[in-house]
Amino acid sequence: MKRALLALAVLAAASAPALADQALATAKNCMACHAIDKKLVGPAYKDVAAKYAGQKDAVDRLAAKIMKGGSGVWGPVPMPANVQVNDAEAKKLAAWVLSLK
Repeated sequence: MKRALLALAVLAAASAPALADQALATAKNCMACHAIDKKLVGPAYKDVAAKYAGQKDAVDRLAAKIMKGGSGVWGPVPMPANVQVNDAEAKKLAAWVLSLK
């Protein structure tokens, strides 16, 4: 019984940051255009993670796109700047997106 409870506690602790970062993405309206595993207006977060995989500056580059916006990378619809996201939040969101597989 102790093992089962310990395993459950470890699993819950490991998933808590992922849920918190998804909550941040929802709070900052990112989920209005993006989903984790399917394209909406913007690309799926898992597709973004695959595109940036292995790039050492990926967190900083993606954080800059979150804050400043971008165009031409994922099709004709530009991503607007998200002025309600600060630098620390952008880096947290970018790290979360890049952790998705």
